[in-house]
Amino acid sequence: MKNVNDENNKEFRLLDTAFKLFTEKGIKDTSIQEIVDNANVAKGTFYLYFKDKYEIRDILIAKKSHKLFNDALNELRKSYIYDLSDQVIFIVNYVIDELAKTPTLLKFISKNLSWGIYSQTVLKIYEQTENKEDGVYQLFLKGAQKENIQNPEVTLYMIIELVSSTCFNSILYKQPLPISEFKPYLYETIKLLIQSKKEMK
Repeated sequence: MKNVNDENNKEFRLLDTAFKLFTEKGIKDTSIQEIVDNANVAKGTFYLYFKDKYEIRDILIAKKSHKLFNDALNELRKSYIYDLSDQVIFIVNYVIDELAKTPTLLKFISKNLSWGIYSQTVLKIYEQTENKEDGVYQLFLKGAQKENIQNPEVTLYMIIELVSSTCFNSILYKQPLPISEFKPYLYETIKLLIQSKKEMK
């Protein structure tokens, strides 16, 4: 058991160190040698877990964005919000506020927020985790089924991509508006998108 814990700790150290270096120096200017030196592991150990620094970057983006959605979902569970559109907007608002507070994380994730829901890396995390509670993806699919929403997978993907791309520019560059002013337009668009996908009875 000690060896397993030690191996997991090495992987965690590599991920943690890579994230710090990537956000401080940038991915291009960070070498694998720097990552292993700062994580205090052998270079060969790096290749036991990761193919190259771009794979560790992708895993980090997936993990960081996945955590944002999970944290948002945990907060949603404390509320009494049952309408699907309102649930989605609650989650989106939480994620936006967290990214606005940590622009380094926003820059690192860039416009790849959807990886937190759709990345194969995250799907593997789901398979390995002992926590069997539904994630955002399952929450949306269940809500979509109740409300007869067509193509729910595509609808959710479109929502997350819309949030990811527009909020990146709004938070960092205040384009087309500062995020506080942009939110109402974004949320109205999300509601209209969900409403438009409901099947006519």
